Amino acid sequence: MNNQKRVAAIHDISGIGKCSLTAAIPVISAAGIETAAMPTAVLSTHTGNINGYTYRDLTTDLTPFALHWKSLGITFDGIYSGFLGSIEQVDIVCDFIDMFRTDKTVVIVDPAMADGGKMYATFDKEFAKEMTLLCRKADIIVPNITEAAFLLDEEYHEPPYSKDYIEDILKRLSLLGPEMVVLTGVAFNEYELGCAVYCRDADEIFYSFSKKYPGIYYGTGDLFASALTGAYLNGKSISESAEIALEFTNFAIKRTYEAGTDTRFGVNFEQGIADYIKRLGGF
Repeated sequence: MNNQKRVAAIHDISGIGKCSLTAAIPVISAAGIETAAMPTAVLSTHTGNINGYTYRDLTTDLTPFALHWKSLGITFDGIYSGFLGSIEQVDIVCDFIDMFRTDKTVVIVDPAMADGGKMYATFDKEFAKEMTLLCRKADIIVPNITEAAFLLDEEYHEPPYSKDYIEDILKRLSLLGPEMVVLTGVAFNEYELGCAVYCRDADEIFYSFSKKYPGIYYGTGDLFASALTGAYLNGKSISESAEIALEFTNFAIKRTYEAGTDTRFGVNFEQGIADYIKRLGGF
């Protein structure tokens, strides 16, 4: 039997909201991969459309975390970063990648900082400029359309989009450094929502779409990126990984929509984990 793979998941942890580490740990673990959690901040809830949340910045803890892991001889098959608690954390995560990366390590960066045309409450445009440094170190980046606009320092545009617009964004994002770009929030009409995948070396673009449900579904970007990470580290191609991640995320949205629950508190992905495992081929 092959040795179990291990991923370092560098995200915040929000007690309520089914996002960041509370999505990454169960989903990547379901993919049969050990998930080593490095929390960047601790919040009572996520920051989207919820007032009064608590927030504790863990910037000063990250380097001691990394040094302790290094002293134990810990190695990683994947490094997966998401929501960072401060602008200073970008440099710390860059150093983490330099410390632990090997020829076999896949670095996946979800530049989680914006959605719907706006930065998250704790960030500004300076943060976006700093985030480009982290994207340069990635093998794969997974931005949404808003994050792509901030990374490229351009104006955000509302959907629907043209293929030319999406493909121009994909190629310009790849020039930041990553070999593969997975862009979410892609919509060519009002009925479907999906993702576009660009592989620079092959100069190939893939699309995958699913039914669009009305409303805003918080945490789905983290869910998608986590499912993609689990699939890719199980040997799926980047296009297959994106398709699996989109299907998993879409069914979670469907269950939440049909149940009529408060979408601020996350989507029902838990009841789709068994199907996700089957899509990966089981273990």
